[in-house]
Formats: sequence, C-alpha cells, structure tokens
Amino acid sequence: METHHIKRRRVGRLAAGFALAAVMPLMPLAASAQSPEGWPTRPVTFVVPFAPGGGTDIAARLLSVRLGKKWGQSVVVDNRTGAGGIVGMDVVAKAKPDGYTFLIGNVGTQSINPSLYKMSYDPGKAFAPVSLFADLPFAWVINPAIPAKTPKEFIALAKASPDKYTFASSGSGGSPHLTAEIFQEAAGVKLVHVPYKGGGPAMADLMAGHVDMLFASILETSGYVKSGKLRALAVSSARRSPAMPDVPTLAEQGVPNAESGSWVALLAPAGTPQALIDKIAADVKEIVDTEDMRKALIAQGATPRGTTPADLQKTIESDKARYEAVIKTRGIRVE
Repeated sequence: METHHIKRRRVGRLAAGFALAAVMPLMPLAASAQSPEGWPTRPVTFVVPFAPGGGTDIAARLLSVRLGKKWGQSVVVDNRTGAGGIVGMDVVAKAKPDGYTFLIGNVGTQSINPSLYKMSYDPGKAFAPVSLFADLPFAWVINPAIPAKTPKEFIALAKASPDKYTFASSGSGGSPHLTAEIFQEAAGVKLVHVPYKGGGPAMADLMAGHVDMLFASILETSGYVKSGKLRALAVSSARRSPAMPDVPTLAEQGVPNAESGSWVALLAPAGTPQALIDKIAADVKEIVDTEDMRKALIAQGATPRGTTPADLQKTIESDKARYEAVIKTRGIRVE
C-alpha cells in the first residue's frame, strides 16, 4: 500500500510539473504585453473626435506619421465626429486599456464639455493623460471695413455702441465662443454672439461683412490675413505665436487676463499601464522637440509643446475650472 501511495505522489508531481511547463512559455508573453519594450506589436489607433481638416485633426496626423516611424507600426487616425467630440470620446473611454487605442483630445473635449453636456462618465476618470503636444492659439480677426486698426480702437467703438458689434463662432460652447466671452469680460464690452455650425461658414460670413469679428485658430485665419481679406488685431495666447509673430498678444495691447485658446493632447483609456504611458509621453516630447516637427506644427498655426502626463493633467484641471466659471457667469448653454 505504501509503495502504491508513493507512486501516486510521484505521478501527481509529474502532472504538476507538466502543467507548469505548459504555462511557463506564456508567462514572458503576458509580461511583455505590459512592458514598453514589447509594444507595439500591431497598429495603434488615434481617435480624433472631429472632422478631418481642422487644427486638432491636422496636428494629430503630423504626430501619427512620426510616431509610426519611431514605433515601427502604423498609427491610424480614426475620425469619429458628433456631439462636440463626445462620440469619439465614448469610443476611447470604452476601449481596452492595452495601449492600442488613444484619444486626441483638446481643451473642448477635456475641459469644456464636462460643464456643458450631460455625460455618462467623468472624463477626468475615464482617461489617463499622456502628453500635450501643441497649443492652438486663436487670432482675433475683424472685417477690414471696420475702422479699427488696433484692439484699443475696436474696444472704443464697442464701448461707444454696446450690442452693436457682432462676433461669430464655430458653435455655442466651443473654445472660440468662450474665448470671445472671456474677451468681453476682460475688455468691458458687450457684443452680440452669432453662432454657426462650423468655422467655415463663420469665416465666410465675416469676410462678407455679415458679422464683425471672431476668434479662430491661426491655421484658419493666417491665409486671409495675409491676403488682406481679414485684419488681425491680436492673438489670444500668453505669448506671440511663431506662426504670426508680428501680431501682438491681447495683454500687450492693454487687455490683461484674456488669454485663451485651444491645445491638442494625447490621452489613453483609464487603466492603461503607467509604464507605457510614460514611454509614449517621452516619445511624443522627443518628436515635438525635433526641428522637423516644430516647423510642421508652426506652419499649421500651432505652437509645439510636449509635456509629462502630470503637466497635462494640471492643464486640463486649470482650464476646466476657468471655463466652468465662464460658462456659469455668462449663462452659456448648448442646444
């Protein structure tokens, strides 16, 4: 009987050994899936929650091409439009946090939408910040028929005739709209808002003289300014834009506390391994710091700026608090 028990124990140990041997080859593979060194092994997707051709989309494509070369895998840009960016955000929020799906977010999706829309989740918890990679400052442009060559001259006209002058926007609650609201508070003027469904129609009506001014990205405005179809009075950023260096900031022109604009950043679904996030953030900053990428972004009206995940989180939170206050004070609603 004892010999029989010994044989059974030996068989049991052999069976356990074979089972362990069968699992062992899988262990390094599982570990590599979480390791930056073993990633990526297939194409990566960047979800852009806006239509192709805008500042956020163009910046995303400039980054995706360069990251694809660095990683040795394709980086696919997937445009998922609708509801002010919420449709695309939902896609990424529900994606597997395995490092193969990312959100190209901006100030609207991450810092403004939570105060304007009823969302089924908290963006602050649904996404993990990776890196900001471009600022998109706005240019304040007016129709050349308006007799104002400087911000002070326009402000004087607006103060003399409250509610006479109009400003266009690409839509209620968007960052161009909120930038104009911040400007009104800082300058002490009252303007009439004329919202459009997109920046294109707003720009067309401004040049036709149907509205008087707007804040829009330098990408959208620089060509018209150079051709004389629009007049740029200032940029909304804290510093002058390298894409429009001759145009002063609002602060330089005596309008303090009016800085605003957008930015473009990379975010991952919550739960994505931090080691992978840190690696991608470092890769993004490395690319943004190259002369090639800097020139490409500046040519599109953007200002290159790579950050750490922590820095991006601070930017999101700071802008969220600021725009939330503006939305509440100015009574802004979306349809």
